[in-house]
Amino acid sequence: MKNAKAVGMLALSMVLGLVVTAYAVDWVSRKGTIQSNKVVVAASDIELGSKLNLQMLTTADWPSGSVPQGAFTELKELQDRVVRISVQRGEAVLSSKLAPIGTQGGLSAVIAEGKRAMTVRVNDVVGVAGFALPGNYVDVMVNALKERQGRFEENLQISKTVLEHVLVLAVAQESSRDDTKPKVVNAVTLELSIDDAEKLDLARNVGTLSLVLRNQIDKEPVTTSGITKNQLFGDRTATVSPTPIGGKRNPKLVPIVSKESMAALEDVAPLRVSPSEVPARTCVEVVQSNTRVMNCF
Repeated sequence: MKNAKAVGMLALSMVLGLVVTAYAVDWVSRKGTIQSNKVVVAASDIELGSKLNLQMLTTADWPSGSVPQGAFTELKELQDRVVRISVQRGEAVLSSKLAPIGTQGGLSAVIAEGKRAMTVRVNDVVGVAGFALPGNYVDVMVNALKERQGRFEENLQISKTVLEHVLVLAVAQESSRDDTKPKVVNAVTLELSIDDAEKLDLARNVGTLSLVLRNQIDKEPVTTSGITKNQLFGDRTATVSPTPIGGKRNPKLVPIVSKESMAALEDVAPLRVSPSEVPARTCVEVVQSNTRVMNCF
């Protein structure tokens, strides 16, 4: 009886082994029938702006059903082409990652169509402590003096964001986008439209520039009116030039006293007080609609 059970277990094991073997053979045969194509891939890491040669490239088998659009099958098709996006080792070289045929290597190949590259001088503070790296996006802020009536006045100092979501192409003379370590440099190259390039050129000549690092996926524009020194310190009084408007003194200028000030004065001395007899108070001279008035508190 015991021998019969042993024989039965042995037979069952042999049957299961045959089934597993048959399944494995079928799986291997099906895998061998998957069609593949040769696709050109990078043999090593390739930096943006580099001109390709045959030593940088190789071919690899790629399943026919998943060949990426724009892939190449012949190495000679990529001879002397320039990459405008970094390509990692083993990654397929696609036409979308290449500059137009005939483009020479260097930073100029990386600039998008219709854009310009412009370099501005920075320091460790302006350059966001070295964290403004190639591939990052920044806003450009200028601190300058506003002009009024042909003159620059200290109380009209303003800080304002003049450019938003600007791509950093290079820092100093490096355009590598793979390094995440901060680099304190003295110059940053930005990619700009022609209009923005003109704004930046004017901004750097009339004031001091600062770069503001931006989230790479945040593309929402933010319109601000800037902030002045008075607004920064919460000073609601504005300094007014003593020179009358148009260079002539307004004969209708009279001191004006608020109702609250008059009531306070009458509590102290129940006498009729005329505006000209009001004791010295903190007064602010206001110009509005070519009329000058004095508000005292």
